[in-house]
Amino acid sequence: MDRAGMIAFQGIAFGQELMPPAESVDSAELLDRLRHSSAHVLAQAVCEMFPGTKLATGPAIDEGFYYDFEVPGGITEADLARVEARMREIVRADVPFEYREISEDEAKRLFTDQPYKLELIDRILAGEIDEDGNPPKGQVVLSVYRHGEFQDLCRGPHVDRTGRILPDALKLLRIAGAYWQGDEHRPMLQRIYGTAWRTPEELKDYLWRVEEAKRRDHRRIGEETDLFTFSEEVGRGLPLWLPKGAAIRDELENWAKKTERRLGYERVISPHLAKSDLYRISGHLPYYADDLYAPIEIDGDQYYLKPMNCPHHHMIYKARRHSYRELPIRYAEYGTVYRYESSGQLHGLMRTRGFTQNDAHIYCRMEDAKREFCDVMRLHDYYYRILGLKDYRMVLALRDPKNTTK
Repeated sequence: MDRAGMIAFQGIAFGQELMPPAESVDSAELLDRLRHSSAHVLAQAVCEMFPGTKLATGPAIDEGFYYDFEVPGGITEADLARVEARMREIVRADVPFEYREISEDEAKRLFTDQPYKLELIDRILAGEIDEDGNPPKGQVVLSVYRHGEFQDLCRGPHVDRTGRILPDALKLLRIAGAYWQGDEHRPMLQRIYGTAWRTPEELKDYLWRVEEAKRRDHRRIGEETDLFTFSEEVGRGLPLWLPKGAAIRDELENWAKKTERRLGYERVISPHLAKSDLYRISGHLPYYADDLYAPIEIDGDQYYLKPMNCPHHHMIYKARRHSYRELPIRYAEYGTVYRYESSGQLHGLMRTRGFTQNDAHIYCRMEDAKREFCDVMRLHDYYYRILGLKDYRMVLALRDPKNTTK
């Protein structure tokens, strides 16, 4: 076996030490390799069946994989069964995945008719991204993985052979649109989603869970029970709450207001827009300008729909002088905010362009900060327990010490 074949068998990762063979990796790592390898098999099948296809990127993701393509004439859901059948033929051929590092000249020669790969090569060499379009890790190296006659720009790792992917544990799921590099000003590509598991039984269980999730989809339930609706005349991502839904919202808000009043929170109300000066002070401009809607010109000043309540609450606190004896001061508001989301990111009530959040800001002495923080966490836990939410996690966002400009 030559060096490239040996490296492929060992499953070496781009810029990393040799990794153990597929038999000895843990379950999560094996699934990641299976899915990444399945994405390459998908790319081969699509290229064979649709000549002239341009390849973008195809990573493993949670519970599956995807690959983005530019296909002449497009590809439809009806084509997925044929593509999946070809993928099964490829994995049954049981050919090895072979890793090889290449020079810039060879990379551009190999992918001379693949414009998205050529762009990736330039950006990889510039240290901007890796082969999947993510922030780079490790040294800059161009590499390809080859199986059979197909090869792709890739850092790996993969399983050692296509035969590791069980034909009956592999399935294509759907097609969606995706902008190249997530930029709505770039070409719209077609993204094919699929999933791969270690056994057919795991695939069957996953598909059952998907169907259960569809049955419980809040968008369907909301429409069927007259809680909320959407209107093209109003605009995408802007929910309309119907009487039943509004009643539920009122009950939840009243409960939260009473609870928080007992804990020392004071309710405040802030406007839905503000001058650009405020958002320059807060840092939303210019750093988050892409997440804001276009400004409104009023009397020679620019106004923006508010993306957050924070700057407004700080202005309320600033409106008068405070003694340390007043602290802690806890302001709370059911504030409606507006954030720009592209059409492809919208998802029912989970991702909208306008939403109302129960927001609060606490002004306290440094020695009280830990206690206040823990009290807020306990309040969250109280709400979640009452609402029956048991499977959740909390994430703490901190200022980046390496980027003091934000």
